[in-house]
Amino acid sequence: MEINLISGALGAEVKGIDLKDSTSENWDKINQLMLEHKVLFFREQKISSQEQIDLAKKFGPLEMHAYVKGLPEYPEIIRIKKGANEKHQWGETWHTDVSYNPKPTKVIILRSRKIPPVGGDTMFSNMELAYETLDQNMKKRLEGKKAIHSSLGAAAFVDKYEEMHGNGNIDEYSNVHPIVRAHPETGNKILFVNSMYTKKILDISDEESDEILNKLFLHQERLDFTCRFKWTENAVAIWDNRCTLHQGLTDFFPGRGLGHERIMDRIAIQGDRPV
Repeated sequence: MEINLISGALGAEVKGIDLKDSTSENWDKINQLMLEHKVLFFREQKISSQEQIDLAKKFGPLEMHAYVKGLPEYPEIIRIKKGANEKHQWGETWHTDVSYNPKPTKVIILRSRKIPPVGGDTMFSNMELAYETLDQNMKKRLEGKKAIHSSLGAAAFVDKYEEMHGNGNIDEYSNVHPIVRAHPETGNKILFVNSMYTKKILDISDEESDEILNKLFLHQERLDFTCRFKWTENAVAIWDNRCTLHQGLTDFFPGRGLGHERIMDRIAIQGDRPV
C-alpha cells in the first residue's frame, strides 16, 4: 500500500487497495486511513454499482436524498450529471452534505464515470483545523451555541441543473445543530457550519448571528485548510462528511470543460446526531 498526501491540511491518494474488496479487514484499513486523512482518493477503480454499494454498507446504513431521485436499478446511488453545455454543476458551493438533516451524512463515496478534459475538480476543507485555528475570543462566543440548518427545498437541487431530477418532495425543512460538534470516533472538535445550509445562530440577534457566521464562513475557506483533487475516469473519493467541507469547482468555459459531460455516482452513509 502506498499513501501520498495531497496537501498539508488533509487528503491522501491511496494505491494498493482494491475497492472491489468489501471485507471487514479491507474496510477497516480504509476507515482508519479516512479518520487520519479526512478524504481518500483512489484511481483506476473499475467498480460496479453493486460493488460501490457493498463497500458503502460497511460504513453503516445508506441514506436516501430528500429531494433527488436515485438510479432506477440502484436507488441508493445518485447520478450527478452536468450536461455538455451546462455552466453549473451540483455541489458548487462550500458545504457539508445534508447538514440540515437530523442525522447528517457520515461518509460519501463518489465515483467518476465521465469527466471533462479540464475543469470540475473537487476541493475539500478540514473543519477540525478550522476550529483549532479560531482565536480564543471566538471560541468563547461559540461555546454552547446552536444554529439552524435549512434544506432550502427541492428547487435548490434540481431547478438550476438540467440533468438532475427530483423525487417528488418539495417542502423546505430545518434542524438545529451545535456550532461546535465532537467527532463521534476521534472526539476531535469540529466547526460545524457551512455557507450553503447554516442560516441562523439561536438565542442572539440576527445582526450578531450574521456577523459571526460571515466571519466563520470566510475562515472556513482559508486555502491552507484545503486540498484539491483532479478527477480521472474510474476514480473514487471517500470522505468523512462530519469534519469536512467540499465543493465542485464550476470552472467550465468555452473550449475547456464546457461542451463536455461530467458524470459522477454518489452514495451517502447515514450519520448520527451531532453533539
